[in-house]
Amino acid sequence: MKIIVCVKIFQGELNPFDACALECALSTPDADITVLTMGPESALDEMKRLSRLDVNRLVMLCDSRFAGADTLATSYALSCFIKKENPDLVLCGRQSIDGDTAQVGPGLSQMLGYSLVTNVTEYAADKCKTRFGNEEVTLPCVMTIERINTLRFPSIRSKAKDVEILTSDDIGADIERCGLKGSPTRVMKTFESQRGMRKCKFIDKSELDATIKKSLVEAKESEEKQVLKSDVLLPSVWAIGETVAKRAAEIAENVTVITSESPLEIAELAKKEKPNVILWNADLWGRKNAPITAAILQTGLCADCTHLETDGENLFMYRPARGGNITAKIKCLTKPQMATVRCEEKSEDILFGIGKGAKECIDKIEQLAKKYGGETGASRTMVDSGLAPYEKQIGLTGKTVSPSVYVAIGISGAVQHTCAIENAKTVIAVNPDKDARIFDYADYGIICSVEEL
Repeated sequence: MKIIVCVKIFQGELNPFDACALECALSTPDADITVLTMGPESALDEMKRLSRLDVNRLVMLCDSRFAGADTLATSYALSCFIKKENPDLVLCGRQSIDGDTAQVGPGLSQMLGYSLVTNVTEYAADKCKTRFGNEEVTLPCVMTIERINTLRFPSIRSKAKDVEILTSDDIGADIERCGLKGSPTRVMKTFESQRGMRKCKFIDKSELDATIKKSLVEAKESEEKQVLKSDVLLPSVWAIGETVAKRAAEIAENVTVITSESPLEIAELAKKEKPNVILWNADLWGRKNAPITAAILQTGLCADCTHLETDGENLFMYRPARGGNITAKIKCLTKPQMATVRCEEKSEDILFGIGKGAKECIDKIEQLAKKYGGETGASRTMVDSGLAPYEKQIGLTGKTVSPSVYVAIGISGAVQHTCAIENAKTVIAVNPDKDARIFDYADYGIICSVEEL
């Protein structure tokens, strides 16, 4: 089987999701493996390190014409090389840790005309388990891999292989579709993210019960939150599904809900009707199908937006980047302007979030949640460790929640988690570390371990 593994090297290191994809390729019997990356010369050292693994070929697309590429231009350049090689299978990490867009894999599948299997949690070349369920694999295929394994170390006797460096001319790429020229999205500015910060009042552990009950009562007494309209509105916006329609109503005078679930049908309808803006829910389905539609329409797509603005014609999209440490303001230069948008998921009145600091007390926290008629969620660390299912993951790569009361237990407060709880009406944090970041995003704080509750 001929396999190409697409990898990204960021700040001299292999993207961890791509490392998992490479390990999947290495575990495939009798595979002819090519490792492919696009980047500057600074990525060469890491590629040379990977060359000591049991791969057949290493290729780096390196050309000043590739600089500034967004996901659409990146997918195009990679596809130019892959088409010449005609592999059976293309493996990518689900997403990169700096961009978190998860767009290149789906975009590649459309440009190559390959079948697509995303969010693979158990790998086999013919049948994979994914976050959507078990899926048959029809070759040729593009797969995106979750963080499901650990990349092996090279053999002590292995020797480095040569890395082929190819330019845009070598792969026959149209330079108008490469790099900044071929990128329909533009980052207008970036700034340190401080969304969701609160003023924390520290209380004793004995006050937890009373604080929860008080917060639940206050939430019920408060008026139902209304849709907040922007001062300036777009004339109309398409919303792909009812879930994202509420977010569309914040920026548009009129919202058209599109119920079709086929990206090809949506694209064909968009070609005919020519909408100015199309919004998608940033759930697993939206993150899979929006990039396919963008590739068909050759338009820009901003992923995982948390805030939207407009001047009446242009859409300005805000999204977390670099693991949530910064927020980027992005504009799309082409029409339709497209974005996947974080939509609040319906939550119980009270939700208990379990972090790695509470991994020994999961049963105790679940019983506590039942006491208040609530549910439990989990941090990414808990999910990655296999201690909680993905459906419970709260965070940048999980779900956004908006309960009346969110109780974070044993959660340190990484940006990728706090960005998903900012719409909770009351946040209560329990952590033995008085300097834990979670307290900056909580209304009430209790400094103690789970065992002490």
